[in-house]
Amino acid sequence: MNKEDQVKTVFRDLFNKMVYLNKFKMEDSLKGYKPSEVHCIEYIGKNADSNVTKLAEAFYMTRGAISKLTQKLIKKGLIESYQKPDNKKEIYFRITEQGKVIYKIHEELHEEFRKRDKVIFEQVTEEQFDGMLSFLEKYSRHLDAEIKKQGIDMKSE
Repeated sequence: MNKEDQVKTVFRDLFNKMVYLNKFKMEDSLKGYKPSEVHCIEYIGKNADSNVTKLAEAFYMTRGAISKLTQKLIKKGLIESYQKPDNKKEIYFRITEQGKVIYKIHEELHEEFRKRDKVIFEQVTEEQFDGMLSFLEKYSRHLDAEIKKQGIDMKSE
């Protein structure tokens, strides 16, 4: 296996291990909520004036799929929609008090996972972090260009 394949394989395995390790705790603490719902709540909680377009771009989902997801969250009382007085066309979302409870539980779980993994990240030098981040950002930009080249427009789907 060449280095490129090794990197991709290790990255995929690492991601799968994180998901596996975190899954049981997340499912137990956030019973009745799908990961997509929780992550949508997280995004809305962290980003003011979230709308369907911003959510679709952030999650690499179609606007139609995001519309369905946000409608589910509204029905569950976790988010609410609003409009700005100066823009009656655009619909934005914010989390409700009930949504803030889910948001807080999710943030506490992430903090627990950060503490669990702190032992390994303490061993990484600034230069190593910089190198990893540089590579990941380059690879991400490459994939963005490939998505664009294929003519995939997340806004219109």
